[in-house]
Amino acid sequence: MTTQRGNQSAVAARGRTAAGRAPGPRAVEIRNAALVLFAERGYAATTMADIGEAVGMRGPSLYKHVGSKQELLTQIMTGTMDDLLRNHRAAVTGCEDVVERLRRAAEAHVRYHVRHRLEAFVGTREIRSLEEPHRTEVLQRRAAYEQAFRTLLSEGVQAGRFSVTTVKLTSYAILDLGMGVPVWYREDGDLTEDQVVYQYGDFALRLAGAR
Repeated sequence: MTTQRGNQSAVAARGRTAAGRAPGPRAVEIRNAALVLFAERGYAATTMADIGEAVGMRGPSLYKHVGSKQELLTQIMTGTMDDLLRNHRAAVTGCEDVVERLRRAAEAHVRYHVRHRLEAFVGTREIRSLEEPHRTEVLQRRAAYEQAFRTLLSEGVQAGRFSVTTVKLTSYAILDLGMGVPVWYREDGDLTEDQVVYQYGDFALRLAGAR
């Protein structure tokens, strides 16, 4: 995967250290370097030495800030899901109309994937590389996120605002809208972020048969 300067500069620090403290600047730098390398080379093909080289650190110094490559992958993937869940809650809070809530949730979903292409790419591809209990923790977050969309759809169906054959498949289809964006979206393309987000919000409402 070819990364772009815009993606790398947009990588934000998230997550906590094992002791519950916010990560320091060097820990953030290491995580960001790991994210780029995992996206470019894949988790299995990336070594801690590669990550250390990317930030100008040798083994002993590197391990003062991070315990292992697996820890870095866990930070990235749990952080991604925590951000998505947080963004979803912020998008729907304070809105009573279920149609508008679905639009806002879908737009927040797509906007995250536009702005965090590397996290999205690693999150989709590297779930297989997570060890337990981290894999289960990420899968639980994914299930909670999907359930949030399913709940919106179910509320809309009950209120007579949505018409779908199956809530489950519709929720998957809406989630796929955002997950596909990192494959093709580029900041210097012919569509702005807002144009993509708004249009995909429309797509989500059409999938839900909004009335």
